[in-house]
Amino acid sequence: MKKLLLLTIPLLLFITTACDSATSSSGKASAGSVSTASLYTNINNTELTQLLEKKVTLVDIRRPEEWKQTGIVPGSNMITLFTSRGGVNPDFVSQLQKLSSPDKPVILICRTGNRTRAASTMLVRQLGYKNVYNVTHGITGWIADKRDVARL
Repeated sequence: MKKLLLLTIPLLLFITTACDSATSSSGKASAGSVSTASLYTNINNTELTQLLEKKVTLVDIRRPEEWKQTGIVPGSNMITLFTSRGGVNPDFVSQLQKLSSPDKPVILICRTGNRTRAASTMLVRQLGYKNVYNVTHGITGWIADKRDVARL
């Protein structure tokens, strides 16, 4: 399973970045689009805040140097998905599964939402997660909205 995961995540990142499609107001991909966004839900900062109030698990998939640079959304669980060389952290899946099982909702955040699109697809398609949320503008959108961050 881990070998398959290590091979497909970079491909998914390329596909979701190259084939980004328009989304409807619900955050789901438009009908007939190439994007896999219909597998997960794109959310804005207001929706993120509402989900955090409901104690939904938030996972920041960026790297440690990024967390130090910008801070994190308070309450984030920090698990690096992609290394600085673009490889996949081999411990990501086991660390995620300690925080949230596939039957529980989970929110993913990165810098701008690109990496989390690939990660959201992977969680649904390969790991069987049923309710995945992608923060569309990542931590940069959170900061631009003048929201609180926890500094490391």
